[in-house]
Amino acid sequence: MARFWGEHEGDEHPHMEITQAIIGAAIRVQSSLGPGLLEDAYKVLLAHALRLDGHKVLREVYLDIEWEGLLVERAYRMDLVVDDRVVVEAKTVEKLVEAHFAQVNTQLRFSGFEVGLLLNFRQWPLKEGGIKRIVHTRA
Repeated sequence: MARFWGEHEGDEHPHMEITQAIIGAAIRVQSSLGPGLLEDAYKVLLAHALRLDGHKVLREVYLDIEWEGLLVERAYRMDLVVDDRVVVEAKTVEKLVEAHFAQVNTQLRFSGFEVGLLLNFRQWPLKEGGIKRIVHTRA
């Protein structure tokens, strides 16, 4: 189960300080370079911006899953994990669709993290619909 935040000022959610820092860095990157780069470039640039701001950032973090005794190694890959708390999935697509939200929610479920950010760097400006916060709740 997931809840979505991000469209309204004052929304409360876990790890708000970290997500605000990530969003600020993402806006800085996109404002400086525009919406036309490849997805991988934005991941590298965002990770660099966050490290410059003092955050711990891991890129391309693989997740193993286990099902009925079978271990599937590297079943998922998270684009970025920031401060061991927030998963970031970067996209450069015309429009975010349900499959993108499902991807982040699955990453949250299997990683045990509670908060994810789905960022669409093709959306110009980023803050006009290109930022979605996802909070995984344990049902």
